[in-house]
Amino acid sequence: MARKHSKHGSREGLYREEKAPEAAPPCWLCNRPTGKTIVWHHPVPKSRGGRDVVPMHPICQQTLIANFTNAELERHALDVDALLANPNVRKFVDWVAKKEPDFTASTAKKQR
Repeated sequence: MARKHSKHGSREGLYREEKAPEAAPPCWLCNRPTGKTIVWHHPVPKSRGGRDVVPMHPICQQTLIANFTNAELERHALDVDALLANPNVRKFVDWVAKKEPDFTASTAKKQR
């Protein structure tokens, strides 16, 4: 006996029109356009009750993690200017401003 419906579902969703690529959101820290890899970072760490996420480059997120503790990130919350007041972060943002969006490099380790 033939099946009324395919066991793998319908074929309607197989041929979709391709949408135009959306513009890459800017990085929350350095404000450059994000590249192929986007990290959705919690400005207030999840361990401290943070729910909001912001788009960032992986290298920018690594810099924040290397320079701030979770308690410090919680205090600064969504205030980018307060984070940029740190001389290490300001130096990094000025340096990375001229790099391409998908640029990666090793970052400094946590200074504790």
